[in-house]
Amino acid sequence: MTAKAKKIFVLGIDGMDPRLTCKYLKEGIMPNIQKFIEKGSAREDLVMLGGHPTVTPPMWTTLATGAYPVTHGIVGFSIPDPINLGKNDYALDSTLCKAEQLWNVTAEAGLKTLVFHWPGSSWPPTSDSPNLHVVDGTQPGAPNMGVAQVEPEFILVASPKTENVLYRKKAATDTNIPCVITDLNVTDESFNVVESSGKQGATTHVILNERESQNGMSDAPFDVVLSPIKPAENWASAPEGAKEFTMLLSGGLIRRVGLILPNEEGIYDHICLYKNKKEEEPFATLYRNVFVPEIIDEAIKSDVRYEVNRNMRVVDLADDGNYLKIWVSAAMDINNDLVWHPRSLYKKVVDNVGYPSPEALLGGGDEVLIRDCMMKNWDYMGEWEADVLNYLMTEENYDIVFSHFHNVDGEGHMIMKFLKDKGRSKLSEEKYAQLLREVYIQTDNYIGKFLHLLDKEWTIFIVSDHAQICPEHLPPLLGDGCGVDLRVMEELGYTFVKKDENGEDTHEIDWSRTKAVARGLNIFLNLKGRNPYGIVEPEDKYEEEERLMTALYGYKSPETGKRVVALALRNKDCIQLGLGGPNCGDIMIWLAEGYNYDHNDSLSSTYGFGETSVSPIFIAAGRGIKENYKTQRIIREADVAPTMAVLAGVRMPAQCEGAVIYQILE
Repeated sequence: MTAKAKKIFVLGIDGMDPRLTCKYLKEGIMPNIQKFIEKGSAREDLVMLGGHPTVTPPMWTTLATGAYPVTHGIVGFSIPDPINLGKNDYALDSTLCKAEQLWNVTAEAGLKTLVFHWPGSSWPPTSDSPNLHVVDGTQPGAPNMGVAQVEPEFILVASPKTENVLYRKKAATDTNIPCVITDLNVTDESFNVVESSGKQGATTHVILNERESQNGMSDAPFDVVLSPIKPAENWASAPEGAKEFTMLLSGGLIRRVGLILPNEEGIYDHICLYKNKKEEEPFATLYRNVFVPEIIDEAIKSDVRYEVNRNMRVVDLADDGNYLKIWVSAAMDINNDLVWHPRSLYKKVVDNVGYPSPEALLGGGDEVLIRDCMMKNWDYMGEWEADVLNYLMTEENYDIVFSHFHNVDGEGHMIMKFLKDKGRSKLSEEKYAQLLREVYIQTDNYIGKFLHLLDKEWTIFIVSDHAQICPEHLPPLLGDGCGVDLRVMEELGYTFVKKDENGEDTHEIDWSRTKAVARGLNIFLNLKGRNPYGIVEPEDKYEEEERLMTALYGYKSPETGKRVVALALRNKDCIQLGLGGPNCGDIMIWLAEGYNYDHNDSLSSTYGFGETSVSPIFIAAGRGIKENYKTQRIIREADVAPTMAVLAGVRMPAQCEGAVIYQILE
């Protein structure tokens, strides 16, 4: 086959919304996307019809294989066990994928191929070809986060009113932190535990309330360090007027000391951090409201000491030096090259660009955390990733590059549900809308760093896996990918948990009474002969499914009195939507428009408040693609891989089910 393109680059942006993009294009704030559209092809609405479920691992796998989840087997962020109904297996593991990835085809055809942080069946590498290079893919947030994170991010608050240095775990959800606080009543469960291999294990999590659900992700509590502020004493080098504080790291296992310092006008405007008071030079200097990346220090995890990098920002510093608030990012082991193949790539990137940056996950609807900490961190991550990709494409001379950047999805989880005020927002709807607008400006800046490749005969695909919506109403505790949903299924008489000695609900399922459990879109009957504690007779399976689906369609929102389930299908019927088979439930459900979290639980054509939608985006430009062309073709996620195969002049992946988007080809 003759290649129609010289080099191909997939510019993947997790969570990017074509509907919002069109809105912002009209506002004139995404000029780089506008240039790509003018130089290439897309639908007028920029929509790519998404597959199901509308969540990261299965959709990035579909983009890579051209196969639907029923074929490639990655059916969610986790794969439910149809036997042990309380367990899920983490799905970001390429060995679970049953379809051939396009990058294996291109590498084995002699094309040097890079797969950079693609969260869909990319790690570990599944081809022995020396032409295939793979970086991470074990989680979607940021390269290396799944294996190199040593400690979480936290906020330090220092004041003369604080008497003792304290490390408080999961003690706050926003920056309105008083000097003395009490721990919130939170669970400390980890849904996915990263093992040393880079894989993640089976998990159980019963969702009893909103805080434990996906809807509570933006309000997840974080650690806080409290420190006194005192006049600086017994320092080797402390200027006159300096004030001191203490920073605890690694849960309090490491102590660092800091000086709060004035400028020439006597205004306290910066701090210096030292390992101890005897040191002459600080290891970090932070000025008020300045983001500082790549601070090298130490961290301890499981009694092992690591050399790590952190990012920091002084978010509040009183002019008199008597109040200080610092955001401190997660810490990353700077020597961890476990998920880089070949491992020599890691050293090249570190030596020429810098260390991978930790992802920021704090939100809580708080403007300071979102804009000053999380968003600034993503600005830096975008600069780093763009520099890395441009460097590697130049120095390694790749023919094919698959890349993924997670900013829209990561930041969107902290903003999206607040676009409509449901009585829980800290800011106005207009302020959250502006924050989201800034995320898309950030994305346009990132995309713009690759415009020059069109002049170097690269063909570029801009795609996303899904987008995100703001629901009109509070979502029900149903269809949640984080674990086993209780409340709706309990109300319908299907799922029950055990009680403790005080009669309170526990997180343990009572299998003796449970007829069915809901995990994300999947509902499994507790069937005799299949499940260890089954109570539903096999001969009753069809009628029990019928009763349950009828009950689901009849369930009404307490808020509106309207249905919350858009669709409920038996497993055999789910093939219509690219799902079904042994990795899916006996029944699968999709929530009605207006009752979703932000993605994962809806049909891919769903709209939300504030011109949001859940469909992914598609734009293609460069050699082999028509210029300034609009197609009426319905473009599906499964169509991307076969279109790339034709452009690259290679065979189709073995299980490919999509079709070439021939309308956009020159």
